[in-house]
Amino acid sequence: MKKLASLSALLVLSVGLMAGCGDSSKEENASTSKGNEPTATQAFPVTIKDAAGEEVTIEKEPKKIVSLIPSNTEIVFELGAGDNVVGVSDNDNYPKEVEKIEKIGGMEMNTEKVIAMEPDLVLAHASNAHNGSEGIKQLKEVGIPVLVVNDSQNFEQVYESIEMIGQATGENEAAEELVQDMQEDLKEIEEKAKAVTEQDRKKVLIEVSPAPEIYSPGKNTFMNEMLQMIGADNVAGDLEGWAKIDEESMIAANPDVIVTTYGYYTEDPVAQVKSRSGWEDVTAIKQEQIYDVHSDLVTRSGPRLVEGVEELAEAIYPEIFN
Repeated sequence: MKKLASLSALLVLSVGLMAGCGDSSKEENASTSKGNEPTATQAFPVTIKDAAGEEVTIEKEPKKIVSLIPSNTEIVFELGAGDNVVGVSDNDNYPKEVEKIEKIGGMEMNTEKVIAMEPDLVLAHASNAHNGSEGIKQLKEVGIPVLVVNDSQNFEQVYESIEMIGQATGENEAAEELVQDMQEDLKEIEEKAKAVTEQDRKKVLIEVSPAPEIYSPGKNTFMNEMLQMIGADNVAGDLEGWAKIDEESMIAANPDVIVTTYGYYTEDPVAQVKSRSGWEDVTAIKQEQIYDVHSDLVTRSGPRLVEGVEELAEAIYPEIFN
């Protein structure tokens, strides 16, 4: 979506943080979609209502795409349009091909650099569009189509993001297939989770930033949905969105498992959790049920979220999912 407080805020913001070859049978007629439901064959020009409520018209199949956030980039590559990506954010790290792609800035893009690239399409994101609102305005003024992709808070919205980007890149069929594959994989995970009995059901605290400002996903987040899928209870489930927790209430909730997602920038997060004053009697700490998982898999709203569900499941219920 880094130094503790500022990095924590950046991570939470990012969470919210983290064009392909066309079909030869495309018609010449314009295609308008306000519901963003893909069809098997994409015609250009196409008009899409984006997450900012704007009607964005893409005149032709994009051959030069700039992505302003890693989740958009991962979707474009997964749809098979990665060869057309000419610019990505400084935070992009997957797939490995992005290492050789021109960087256009972090939370705020280098507008002049983007304009110089002369892209056919810029994929922005609702989670940080306000940070670059002036830059986005400049791109539009010079005639560059900017599509603001929704800030997904659940899997259905992730699917909507995939379908929207599929429309914009002419990769509708690939988007349909990707969504279907994700849904089928999640069904398999949920089927396995039926083996979790009510007696064995675990209470889990997920931390997306470390102390002293610990943030956790509450209700209306895809990470809360992940826990539901695998038969676990979110001890922060009464909080709204990506929320700063009250340590006393979390200690009182007594989680069976604590999962951290910030090991990529915090040294030995498991040891840090174990050493917290006042947490000594928490079940997860007494029984050493503390795990750090791959942040991008569980916080980045893209195709790899299914892998994130699997990693959470293996950490929380290893006897069932390993």
